Amino acid sequence: MGSIGHHAAHVRESAPRTGRLHHTEIWVRDMAASRDTLGWLFEELGYTPGDSWKDGTSYVGAHDYIVLESGPDVLGEPHRRKAPGVNHLAFSAGSRRRVDEITSQALSRGFVLLFAEAHPYAGGPAHYASYLEDPAGFEIELVADMAGTDGPDIAEPQGAGSNPAG
Repeated sequence: MGSIGHHAAHVRESAPRTGRLHHTEIWVRDMAASRDTLGWLFEELGYTPGDSWKDGTSYVGAHDYIVLESGPDVLGEPHRRKAPGVNHLAFSAGSRRRVDEITSQALSRGFVLLFAEAHPYAGGPAHYASYLEDPAGFEIELVADMAGTDGPDIAEPQGAGSNPAG
């Protein structure tokens, strides 16, 4: 990497963090189950376990952290991703191959693949992703890097232009 790359890295480090997410807090009813599903997934995506306490735990990423928290203030109602509020979190997950690996492992851990009929192009023909729902109803989207990052492009299926996820 030449001096241009070094300069770009320096700019990123000194750039203000304004406007970036600082952390995300997800309230869950069953902490043990959420650690086994969402916690596992966060670690697969490169987050490392952070602080833990009676009713919560954190996962630390490169620029943010995620908290799973339970306790007496969490309502006993199920999560409804289609209700007003946050619908899902989307993460860059690496290559298409890596998205497929994590998806396969997630399914064996109780996640459900959403929009299966259009997978992995439920977000459109240029958007390779998995849409997963954990047993509590929380949706996570795993987005692959741009085409060509892990070898030849994978052929897109017929009808890949629809977008049931959007």
